[in-house]
Amino acid sequence: MSASDREVDKVSMAQSQKPDAISSLRAIPMFASVSTEALESIASLLIERSFPKHKTIVEEGAPGDYMYIIVEGRVKVTKLSGDGREKILELLDVGDFFGEMSLFDEAPRSASVKGLSDVRILALARKDFLRLLARSPDLALSVIQELTRRLRQVDEQASSLSFQRVKERTMGLLVRLAREEQGQEGRRRTPVLTHQQIADMIGTSRETVTRAIKGLKSDGWLEQDGKHYLVPAED
Repeated sequence: MSASDREVDKVSMAQSQKPDAISSLRAIPMFASVSTEALESIASLLIERSFPKHKTIVEEGAPGDYMYIIVEGRVKVTKLSGDGREKILELLDVGDFFGEMSLFDEAPRSASVKGLSDVRILALARKDFLRLLARSPDLALSVIQELTRRLRQVDEQASSLSFQRVKERTMGLLVRLAREEQGQEGRRRTPVLTHQQIADMIGTSRETVTRAIKGLKSDGWLEQDGKHYLVPAED
């Protein structure tokens, strides 16, 4: 077990927290269609843990025995390049999960995960997760569907890096990250994003992203609300 995973408390969630855990699970696409009975089984096995801002939750290369579900806060998934620079692969928010790959292949962690804010997570051990999959066909199907969705997303990202211009890649990323309906002429809002974070995720420089953002604003496609971007809902 990795040092990061050892930080997980070895005490299951109290019964009084179980309804909250079930609600958190139900909000996750992977568990949305799973039976209440299966969710109750999962909730009884979850372990709650809190991490301060900037804390490393999962470390690249370390063994992994848990998957994690974000209940509060925001994290970034990163890898180190050959020259030691950090590259952001993804930003994850409440309802997202990570660490699931190690539950299936027992390989070392493929990336690091660090808190962008104070984070509260629910952890599920490999042995418990695999036991639940064997007992619950609807859970197994939901997991397959979610992993397939993520694989398609990786394919789309790889294709965009190969064939799309920076402006198009920027648009695609903002649309993918935008979630909240804001009621401002049908626009959705992204999480807080810096130009450097966008550049890391689409494979270009911060200066190039700055020019692309300026162009999208001039075109009327993109608006800004503080540190958030507003994109058309129909996209």
